[in-house]
Amino acid sequence: MISKILIANRGEIACRIIRTARKLGISTVAVYSEADSQALHVSMADEAVLIGPAPAKDSYLKSDVILQVAKRLRVDAIHPGYGFLSENAAFARACDQAGIIFVGPPAQAIAAMGSKSAAKTIMQQAGVPLVPGYHGNDQHHDVLLQHANDMGYPVLLKAAAGGGGKGMRQVWREAEFTESLNAAKREAMASFGDEIMLVEKYLTQPRHVEIQVFCDSHGNGVYLYERDCSVQRRHQKIIEEAPAPGMSATLRQQMGEAALKAAHAIDYIGAGTVEFLLDEDGRFYFMEMNTRLQVEHPVTEKITGEDLVEWQIQVADGHPLPKSQDELRLHGHAFEARLYAEDPQHDFLPATGTLTLLRPPATSEHVRVDTGVMQGDEVSVYYDPMIAKLIVWDTTRERALQRLLGALRDYHVAGVTTNLPFLYNVAAHPAFRQAELVTTFIEKHYASLFNAPTALDEELLPLAALLVLVNRTCAVLSRGESSPWALPLAWRANHQLSETLTLMINQQRYTLNIIHRGTPTAPCQWQVSTATATYQVSGRCEQQTLHAHIDGYQQRIGYSQDGNHFTVFSRAGTVEVIYETPDVGEADDSPHESSFTAPMNGTIVETTVPVNSHVTKGTTLLVMEAMKMEHAIKAPSAGSVTAFFYTAGDLVDGGAPLLEFSADE
Repeated sequence: MISKILIANRGEIACRIIRTARKLGISTVAVYSEADSQALHVSMADEAVLIGPAPAKDSYLKSDVILQVAKRLRVDAIHPGYGFLSENAAFARACDQAGIIFVGPPAQAIAAMGSKSAAKTIMQQAGVPLVPGYHGNDQHHDVLLQHANDMGYPVLLKAAAGGGGKGMRQVWREAEFTESLNAAKREAMASFGDEIMLVEKYLTQPRHVEIQVFCDSHGNGVYLYERDCSVQRRHQKIIEEAPAPGMSATLRQQMGEAALKAAHAIDYIGAGTVEFLLDEDGRFYFMEMNTRLQVEHPVTEKITGEDLVEWQIQVADGHPLPKSQDELRLHGHAFEARLYAEDPQHDFLPATGTLTLLRPPATSEHVRVDTGVMQGDEVSVYYDPMIAKLIVWDTTRERALQRLLGALRDYHVAGVTTNLPFLYNVAAHPAFRQAELVTTFIEKHYASLFNAPTALDEELLPLAALLVLVNRTCAVLSRGESSPWALPLAWRANHQLSETLTLMINQQRYTLNIIHRGTPTAPCQWQVSTATATYQVSGRCEQQTLHAHIDGYQQRIGYSQDGNHFTVFSRAGTVEVIYETPDVGEADDSPHESSFTAPMNGTIVETTVPVNSHVTKGTTLLVMEAMKMEHAIKAPSAGSVTAFFYTAGDLVDGGAPLLEFSADE
């Protein structure tokens, strides 16, 4: 019987496993790197052991070190979470040889699905429908190119050993094939140590629907319904939901039975996910099987009422499945939004920094937050930049979506750039509300999701001005300064002064005239004049909520703040407001040398053009890798690189100049 378990992972999944283990009375052991010595999962566990330096390859991927810890502390089982060693057949086999239970499928099942090409062959033999493509062993460039040309573009290049969107590229025309193939191979080798590629026909309007399966060692198997994971960036999911909208009972059964057929074909045991592409005509095709718990498993837990980690532990301990297919019930609807430290405005580039403010929404039966970080923690370059998973549930999709929007409004983060405004824009989008879901959802609705400059609702101008003015005043009051000389009232004896307020709202600049009507006892009152109207405004801020009074109309507006940058959560989506502080002559107006800087700490993968060679706009000049992702530095215009400051393999700091570029006259 399992009484002590080691979690070979970190972050929110380690914390989530510890919570279930504690509920079951099982003691826990955490492992951690030097960067994670103060991490939440370390403090939650009963015991914790340092296993190495910050890079994952020197700590969380050191299977021999983790096994040594497990033996020394006499644990009964190891739970790998997801990522890291969770789909490592050699590690599962080593656990078995050491007499330690691996909370996951048998090594042979992991190996069978570990290669996407081998998995396709197995699924084809089992009668599971497949997307047309090439899954062969001949990996010569010309062979892969010929198959791509034969099936017609667009095609999708996928790493055979891949997952999580790593080593994957869409190719829309033959001219892009070679560069995309090289990039996909590099990323695959860096992430999985394997550069074997698949070439598949790329379906342009599919949905990504996956089935949660569970099997035990007694021959039983069930599917716990489906999840729609169509909203993705970089082939990685950001909002998932269960059940999939518009799914008929017949199609649900067909996909569920196909998923179980896939699991039984490899004698599967434990939790697994079979991923399908669901085309517009209702046909579905096998993509891959993930032989582990999925990041988005909480939405399945919310609609079934089951604890999937508890199921994992019971099955690993030799018990039969807790329920049969007939005993499972689907109830309500759930969403999961992944909160990342990343910049959606710059191709979702991962961000680093210190979480100076981290205030999640209140949790309840309707709202759940899975996280592995606390306020004050640093988001580093070494690991996935996920901050938390926000999970909501209610009786219908419409009600659950309202819960999601409300919880996103109540989630406040500062100190690091996040995708929180972007998540809100997706959830508030009319197409998302109508469940018009496709894997190209983000590309299809790009302009409205990324706060592209558009005509602004005139009524938002006085609201944005009030938000800035109230916060500026509250900042002074919070320091205990209440004299008229300290308050930002533009106060003068026998005189009422005005000021000019310059705001950037959704990338457009607005200049407003402000007359201060406040007094030392009631400071938060102003007159705001735009180009077309004048408003009397007043208000107060309370826990990231603006209580606004504008010409007698009162409303409560949620917002988040990071310095002079405010995000306002409106009914139509987020509004980004930046207060431009007045220039008092302190700005550095000296010219700066033209250079390209590293967006964050990382490693140079390659320089792609010779020095002084002429390039066209959009040409990739340099490729760097950070946070497990490749980032291409491209030419903003025609010109030439006059110097590279680094070569392949060099480590660079964020902000460091990478190259000099001379644009054509």
